Amino acid sequence: MNAKDVAGLAGISVRTLHHYDHIGLLRPSRNHENGYREYTDSDLDQLQQILFFRECGFPLAKIQSLLQNPAFHREEAFQLQRKYLLHEKQRIETMLNTLERTIKSMKGEITMSSKEKFGGFDMNHNPYEDEARKLWGDESVNRSNAFIQSLSENEKESVAKGMDDLFRSLADLRHEDPASDIAQKAMALMFKHFNQNFGHTYTPEVFAGVGQLYVADERFTQNIDRYGHGLSTFLAEAMAIFAQRQTK
Repeated sequence: MNAKDVAGLAGISVRTLHHYDHIGLLRPSRNHENGYREYTDSDLDQLQQILFFRECGFPLAKIQSLLQNPAFHREEAFQLQRKYLLHEKQRIETMLNTLERTIKSMKGEITMSSKEKFGGFDMNHNPYEDEARKLWGDESVNRSNAFIQSLSENEKESVAKGMDDLFRSLADLRHEDPASDIAQKAMALMFKHFNQNFGHTYTPEVFAGVGQLYVADERFTQNIDRYGHGLSTFLAEAMAIFAQRQTK
């Protein structure tokens, strides 16, 4: 299908599809004869996933990070989105009730408290973004950070030195093939180091998710690449390969 057909099918604009392509969120193949975008069934499945996430209040940058995460699981995403939309359905029903009661209040039929006037309006927090983070990665980083903050100054210094030594040694490997034996042996040591030092058990899937954060979050990228340009990209790929091999 071409972009115009897909836009009509999904109820979005062609401009939106072009934007998704431009930022790397949804990149269809190109017709080699005319250069036009051509969307496959797989592209349509991914677009559906993107639009569900949009309806659940996730920003595009977050959606892109989730979809690129090796730990991402499509069925888990649908279950999460279902729970959110049911929550949203309940919120809208509450707002409709608030509206009906407000009309009756204007007519003098009932009296509403100040709190009742704002029933259903709490939109400050996406209740399922935290669950998405737990499923696909960066919650583990936050838990590890919290654990480190609970340590004494000497313990923090020891952990910091251990990480510094680890990334210095990994930087020497950043030009290797991420799938090579030497790279994967280093990932096994890194996986062991994470599980021994951060007060949190990392599954292979979450380990891969942390690697994805290294390239999805600019703060991580800048901090890691100071050990060597391209280290964050190398680690993301190598950690993903390690996780895939562990789960086979």
